[in-house]
Amino acid sequence: MTDDIGENDAPATKQSKQSNAKEDRHFVTALARGLELLSCFRSGEKMLGNQELADRARLPKSTVSRLTYTLTKLGYLQYDDEVGKYRLGTASLALGSAMLSKLDIRQHARPYMQELAEFSHATVSLGMRDRLSMIYIENCRSQAALTLRLDVGARIPIALTAMGRAYLAETSNTERNDILERVRELDETKWPTIHDGVMKSVEEYHRLGCCTSFGDWQRDVNAIAVAFQPTNGSSILSINCGGPAFTLSPEFLLNEVKPRLLDMVERLRRL
Repeated sequence: MTDDIGENDAPATKQSKQSNAKEDRHFVTALARGLELLSCFRSGEKMLGNQELADRARLPKSTVSRLTYTLTKLGYLQYDDEVGKYRLGTASLALGSAMLSKLDIRQHARPYMQELAEFSHATVSLGMRDRLSMIYIENCRSQAALTLRLDVGARIPIALTAMGRAYLAETSNTERNDILERVRELDETKWPTIHDGVMKSVEEYHRLGCCTSFGDWQRDVNAIAVAFQPTNGSSILSINCGGPAFTLSPEFLLNEVKPRLLDMVERLRRL
């Protein structure tokens, strides 16, 4: 079980961003490209070189070299001379830490999440959308030996996972259609299967109260998820409970875990 994004965000948004830039004179393309480079770093990856960044952002290597030089000067990247690659710098860390510190719901959710993780012998995570991914902002796992090893900052694909599908079911039709259009542009071959899976999940969300992903993202992973928008009007959040398929059956997740997950979400929704 790996921390696979499954959907590369950069290519999916590049075309739309280019068209937006032509229509919007306030759009700063150089800034957007610099931020795209920073987003190329994924959970579990310590360093990336210019060629790797160029491949992921789909930019010329010469452009990436200028951007990494600038980002290094500003402290957003740190260059390692021995391996010739970059790691995220302290300025990037400060941005992420400042953002997480403002999410009070993490503190409120943590004890409920840990209780559910211990009950289910699974991993319970709180996430929010970042383009075509869901990014973990809080994570609790049981003391059981076998759980998913995904930490805060990990990304998972929005269209294949229970967490992402719950978000898509909870958001507006306009936003859902916009996201799915970008997913389609990313992989036309797999699009029919992906689309059918999402539409099925939206239907089951209204019928069951949660979204499921039983082997859809990774064949050996089962999960359910519920999304909600806090009453303070902040962004939609999604909570999932998942783990290895051989320890978490669909029946257990739906019959035993789902009622507890729904109760937890209702408590958090009222905060």
